Amino acid sequence: MNPKVNEYLQNAKLWPKELRALRKIILASELTEDFKWRSPCYTYQKSNVLIIGELKACCTLGFLKGSLLKDPHGVLTKPGENSRAARMMSFTDVSEVTEAKSILQAYIHEAIEIEKAGLKVDFDQNREMDIPVELQQKWRENPSFKTAFDALTPGRQRGYLLHFTAAKQSQTRESRIEKATPRILAGKGLEDCICGLSKKMPRCDGSHKSTG
Repeated sequence: MNPKVNEYLQNAKLWPKELRALRKIILASELTEDFKWRSPCYTYQKSNVLIIGELKACCTLGFLKGSLLKDPHGVLTKPGENSRAARMMSFTDVSEVTEAKSILQAYIHEAIEIEKAGLKVDFDQNREMDIPVELQQKWRENPSFKTAFDALTPGRQRGYLLHFTAAKQSQTRESRIEKATPRILAGKGLEDCICGLSKKMPRCDGSHKSTG
C-alpha cells in the first residue's frame, strides 16, 4: 500500500467506502500502487494501467487503455466524447462495487495482459482528419506555431482539430484558432487547467481559471 494513497483515502469526502472497495480489488492483482495526478494510480512494470478517483456525481475506475478491452458486459464508458484510449466505470454505492467484483477482476486481468503483450492504442489517426485551411494558413504565417502544434501529444492535437473543424463558418474557425494559439504555444491541451491536470481527470473540477 502506498502511503500517499492512504492519505488520499483518509481525506476522501464523497466516496471513501467505494474507493476503498475498489482499492481492495485492485491490490489483489499484479498491479503496483502509485500516486499520480493527485489520484491513486496502478501500474504494471511502471506502465500506468488504472486510476481511481472522486467526481461529484460518482467515484470512478479508469482503464488508461480501456479502448483495447473487449468489454463483453458493456460497462465501460468514455471519460469524454472524444476520448480514444481511456474508458471508465462509475459507482455511486459500495454495493455496486461488490456486485461488479468478478467483472472488475476479469477486466483488470485483461488490462494486465494487454501490458504484458505490449499492445498500444493507435493514436495516429490525425491523418484521417481534415486540417482546416485556416489552420494551414496559420502554420504558413507562423512556422513556430506549426512546430508547437506538432509537439503536442496526438490526443491534444486531435482535440484541437475537432474543436476547430466543429465550427461551420470560416470566421469562427479563425477565431477559435487565434484563441487557442497561446495555449498551443505553451504546450497545453484544450482541456488542460492551470493546475496542470485535465478537467476530465479526477480531483480537478475545472472550477479554477484555465490557462490561456
